[in-house]
Amino acid sequence: MAEGESVTEHERILQEIESTDSACVGPTLRSVYDDQPNAHQRFMEKLDTRIRNHDREIEKMCNFHHQGFVDAINELLKVRADAEKLKVQVTDTNRGFQEAGKEVIGKTEDIIRCRIQQRNIATVVDRLQLCLPALEMYSKLKEQMSGKRYYSALKTMNQLEHVYLPKVSQYRFCQIMAENLPKLREEIKDISMSGLKDFLESIRKHSDKIGETAMKQAQEQKTFHAALHRQTNVSYRKPMYIINGHGSEDENELKSKSPMLEDEETEEEVLSVQDLVDFTPVYRCLHIYSVLGDKEVFENYYRKQRKKQARLVLQPQANMHETVEGYRRYFSQIVGFFVVEDHILHVTQGLVTGTYTTELWTMAQSKIIAALRTHSSYCTDPDLVLELKNLIVVFADTLQGYGFPVNRLFDLLYEVRDKYNETLLKKWAGVFRDIFEADNYSPIPVANEEEYRAVVSKFPFQDPEGDKLSFPKKLPMSQSVPQIYMQVKEFIYASLKFSESLHRSSTEIDDMLRKSTNLLLTRTLNSGLQNLIKKPHIGLTELVQIIINTTHLEQACKYLEDFITNITNISPETVHTTRLYGLSTFKDARHAAEEEIYTKLNQKIDEFIQLADYDWTMAEPDGRASGYLIDLINFLRSTFQVFTNLPSNNNDHGAMSGKVAQTACMSACKHLSTSLTQMLLDSELKQISMGAVQQFNLDVIQCELFASSDPVPGFQEDTLQLAFLDLRQLLDLFMIWDWSTYLADYGQPNSKYLRVNPSTALILLEKMKDVNKKNNIFAQFKKNDRDRQKLIDTVVKQLRSLVNGMSQHS
Repeated sequence: MAEGESVTEHERILQEIESTDSACVGPTLRSVYDDQPNAHQRFMEKLDTRIRNHDREIEKMCNFHHQGFVDAINELLKVRADAEKLKVQVTDTNRGFQEAGKEVIGKTEDIIRCRIQQRNIATVVDRLQLCLPALEMYSKLKEQMSGKRYYSALKTMNQLEHVYLPKVSQYRFCQIMAENLPKLREEIKDISMSGLKDFLESIRKHSDKIGETAMKQAQEQKTFHAALHRQTNVSYRKPMYIINGHGSEDENELKSKSPMLEDEETEEEVLSVQDLVDFTPVYRCLHIYSVLGDKEVFENYYRKQRKKQARLVLQPQANMHETVEGYRRYFSQIVGFFVVEDHILHVTQGLVTGTYTTELWTMAQSKIIAALRTHSSYCTDPDLVLELKNLIVVFADTLQGYGFPVNRLFDLLYEVRDKYNETLLKKWAGVFRDIFEADNYSPIPVANEEEYRAVVSKFPFQDPEGDKLSFPKKLPMSQSVPQIYMQVKEFIYASLKFSESLHRSSTEIDDMLRKSTNLLLTRTLNSGLQNLIKKPHIGLTELVQIIINTTHLEQACKYLEDFITNITNISPETVHTTRLYGLSTFKDARHAAEEEIYTKLNQKIDEFIQLADYDWTMAEPDGRASGYLIDLINFLRSTFQVFTNLPSNNNDHGAMSGKVAQTACMSACKHLSTSLTQMLLDSELKQISMGAVQQFNLDVIQCELFASSDPVPGFQEDTLQLAFLDLRQLLDLFMIWDWSTYLADYGQPNSKYLRVNPSTALILLEKMKDVNKKNNIFAQFKKNDRDRQKLIDTVVKQLRSLVNGMSQHS
């Protein structure tokens, strides 16, 4: 049964091989080997059997069709000759066709070639029509670049990039054009930036011219409105400056009322900031950067560069303070800078802002004020300081016209005013010094009415008593008095100049004038008088004349008050009005002169005293006063005679000179008495003889005679002699040798020697005691009055006891 199954399996395999594609027989054949052993041999046997069966079937078929095949061959042999003939004919016909078709083929190829060219041309034309607008725009771009119309070039570039080039982007030349556009934009940016840099450099160089023009026009505008105010009584209007290029409607109405001023103003209007500066580079650069989307970059760059220029403009030259031109150039540059910024602010949108300009001006104002403080401190010329003030006012008014706050600048003028006053005071100190040096310190002689009027026209001198005197006559003051009075008025005028154009009230101006005049009187003039009084070459006569001069100047102070009142129209009775301090100034100077008179007299007395040459051990006096004392008395007589003969055309002058003479005389006598006493008590003087005391007494008698001779009128009886009373009682005590009385009455209010101090008497007695021991002056009394020596010793002891008692009591 197994063999039967194997045969059936082999039949199935053979059927699959016959019916299956040869490429898929592999799996079928593999199953032959996977079967039972010897299956391969049995399969091969079965396969050979099948092949022989097929061979027999093929042979049967061939035998069946063989006769038909032979008949077909025979028929083909018969047709063979006809086929040969047909072949020849076809070959000939083909050859003829080939010869005839060569020309057609050539024409056809030409036609094809023309059609291709025609198609290519049409295609090129279509493409050129598409590319032509882009090429035309690019050509237009090149022309605009060559013509420096960069803003238009940017617009063309924008159209080219977004409209035309995208349509023909597949072409190489378009790609090259597209690649060049960013380069052209950068080129335009660089060119516009270069123009901006040139513009910045130009306005830096011409800012002073711009500022000078603006300040000049501001000043002329102010003058214009002031003139209109005077002519038409129209209130002052705010000026308009060159940045606008035209006036307001109100201003035009005012001009119509004043044709002459209108012509002047028309000339001013011709000049505008655009005439001075070409702002095209700024506009162009701003537009270009705005189109390119870099407006913020441009704004930052512009502001940064302008801030740098501002710092340069605000940096003054080191020698600016030397000339007014230095200040004018400084102010002009600053005004020019801010005029340009104000113009940029109003004609551009966002390039500069109000906040930016305000911050810039705040910074600039601080630097300006600091620079002016520094440089004005170096100014020593009041005219230069006044010019500086005028420039500051014009500078502030100009910038105020552009809307910049300038309150701090007007506040600075207070400091400049103080500096101006300082320079004026220094200048007038020199003026007063020259007047003092040129004065001869003698009364002013007037020969006739004309000369008298010339003096009183300069100085408010009034003397009803003197007016009754006939010419020629002398005025009590010296030539320096009217000169000083006129110079004080000149100083007031100079101070008033600073107040002009400051927009201050009359009360403020009055206060400033009075304060500055007080400084002139109390500091400058007073200092000049004090220095004059202390000068060595100023003698006693000159000092007396100075006293008279200060009296007249003191009386003239009320006229200076009236002078200031007439200028400012502010009554002195107004509340808080500052009073002039001239009265105290001249009183102080007069007191100083009086003290100097007393000091010089005492110094002169000391000089005579130094000439004294006493022989303190002389046995007998010379019988006459010492020569030095006689000379001293004669000097005092002549000096006080000069005081007495000073002109006193009115009672005040006579009383004043008499009082000075009396005080000087009393001071001289006291000083002389004190000096003579100190001479006796000098510690270097060890011995004094009675003869020397008697000689000294003769000199004191001369002093007493001088005091009793009434050298200066006006003293009460024996008043001057009291100056020598201490010395007289001391000398009498020793001359009379009245020790018992002195010691008995000591301490009593009615004592004969009340003014003799025990210590003074002790010093002098010990000097005489020492000379007695040395020269044995009292030897003649040893036999007659031996007790006298004992008396001296007793007196010395008692005096010492009194001195010790005084010291313990004190």
